[in-house]
Amino acid sequence: MIEDEEQKRLRKKEREEETIERKLLQKKRQDQIFVKKEGTVELPDQLSVKEFAEKIGIPTSQILASLVKNGVFANLNSTIDFETFQLIAMEHEVEVKKTESTATSEMLFEGNLHELLKDDAGNLTPRPPVIVVIGHVDHGKTSILDRIRKAKVAEGEAGGITQHIGAYQIDKNGRFITFLDTPGHESFTAMRARGTKTADIAILVVAADEGVKPQTIEAIHHAQEAGIPIIVAMNKIDKQSANPERVKGELNENGLHPEEWGGTVPVIPVSAHSGEGIDDLLEIVLLQADLLDLRANPNRKTVGTVIEAHLDPSVGPVATILVNTGTLRIKDPFLIGRVKGRVKTMIDASGKSLKEITPGGAAQISGIDEIPTPGDIIQVFDNEKIIHKKIDELKALHYLKKGMGLGVSQIIDKLQHGEMKFLKIVLKADTNGSLEAVKQSIDKIKNPNVGVKIIHAAVGAVSDTDVLMAAASQGIVIGFNVIISPRVSRIADKESVEVQNYDIIYNLIADIEKILTGLLEPELVEVIVGTSIVRQIFFTKRKLMIVGCKVESGKMKLKSKTRVFRNDEKIGDGVIIGLQHFDKKVKEVEENQECGIQFESDIPLEVGDKVECFELEKRIRTL
Repeated sequence: MIEDEEQKRLRKKEREEETIERKLLQKKRQDQIFVKKEGTVELPDQLSVKEFAEKIGIPTSQILASLVKNGVFANLNSTIDFETFQLIAMEHEVEVKKTESTATSEMLFEGNLHELLKDDAGNLTPRPPVIVVIGHVDHGKTSILDRIRKAKVAEGEAGGITQHIGAYQIDKNGRFITFLDTPGHESFTAMRARGTKTADIAILVVAADEGVKPQTIEAIHHAQEAGIPIIVAMNKIDKQSANPERVKGELNENGLHPEEWGGTVPVIPVSAHSGEGIDDLLEIVLLQADLLDLRANPNRKTVGTVIEAHLDPSVGPVATILVNTGTLRIKDPFLIGRVKGRVKTMIDASGKSLKEITPGGAAQISGIDEIPTPGDIIQVFDNEKIIHKKIDELKALHYLKKGMGLGVSQIIDKLQHGEMKFLKIVLKADTNGSLEAVKQSIDKIKNPNVGVKIIHAAVGAVSDTDVLMAAASQGIVIGFNVIISPRVSRIADKESVEVQNYDIIYNLIADIEKILTGLLEPELVEVIVGTSIVRQIFFTKRKLMIVGCKVESGKMKLKSKTRVFRNDEKIGDGVIIGLQHFDKKVKEVEENQECGIQFESDIPLEVGDKVECFELEKRIRTL
């Protein structure tokens, strides 16, 4: 009996020792997991609390406590954005930085390549230049491109050019040059109107026997407004009627000052017929590319631009993609505009199948759900789940925003806040006499803060490309005694471009002066965005509160001003400084949805209070 008691005591002691040992081992493992990281820790745009804790080496309990202290209620699996975790990391003295970022929905919607291509200088390597060939329709653009392709396609590509894909590369002295084989400056500007900058250099083709034509001048203005260098290819130099000096004089009159005359624009005599000067033209292109120091990061998610797109009977929708940065590979999941896909095939202009395309390269890809629009951005993502989320966000933006141009109200706002230095105008008139008179009158307009810049002026009716040029440049179109067709009006409305026709110069000048001085701006109009009912109070401290609400009508929007009503009486005002839907930070919450609101107000909220969200909207009359 005594032995049984002793054995029980020993077994109990052993169990206690095992429990202590197990707890020590568990604590040791936890200590190994949560060891504060030294140096800089890279974090993605979003990750869970558990992942964040493991990455920076701080116990999850401490992370959750820090989040609550900052007004964020979460659990281990809650997904939190980088900016919030950056604050938490600073609190725990851990340095973090964001890993390679992917496109936001706003960037994709606006085609904001400048933001999409941002990268650390240390990640960049040289890339081939991208060239667009523009000029008058009969001056030999296509002939020059054909001559370049036939003469300079990389050796070993048997069969030469077998299909038209809108873009191709040639090999010159072991260096690649990418040419956009587009219809001309109209297509080039249409892409710019959607926010994309596709070309690095423009080759302007001018016939040596005909000189500068109205379409040549238009092409010059398009390239100048795009801000890219221009190289002049003076074609048909072998014709007896060629007059190079006259052509140089006409170029000089239109703002392209030839190098031989002390200017900066190379003018290269060429012949698409004989091939004369083609090598010199390509050498100048490479020299200009060296000056531009064109670079991209081949080791990141691909960002590119759609050059052409159509339906192929054998493989379905296809698109020619120019890769701006990253390396596009077979099976990459992507989003183009609001169209998803996964790269199935990639074919270059010679019909050769590719496994990847590096920056500056172009190829026709298949595996797209629908035909995309030229100028759309292609962005590769990690998986289709992210892509579906982006599509939903882009659909919402599509209903909120219209064209890529700016209305008069936005132009006035940007001028007054110093975001624009010039009011840009595309000017069309019925005759040369009228055009010169209007130009001289506009040139006399003086304003101490902003100027007026005529980016294109010509005789004739307002055209599609006039509207697109204004959209791309964030300007307006002004006509004097010209025709504005219903089709052009529809395009202007779609692109949010102001188009106005005048028959009296005085009225035209008066309206321009009103835009510059902001006299067209009316009083602010209050717009009710939505209402919500307070269901729960989470946190109250001085002027800051965190409350749970249900949206009763409209929507709740981040940073909106609010009014608070209790028993149908207004009791105070406030501002929404934080908005959360479940465990995600959002910019707005729709009707019948629940949300958490971080509310700044002098009035403490109570359950049952009504929060009315409103905005002050500028409504400016059109010209």
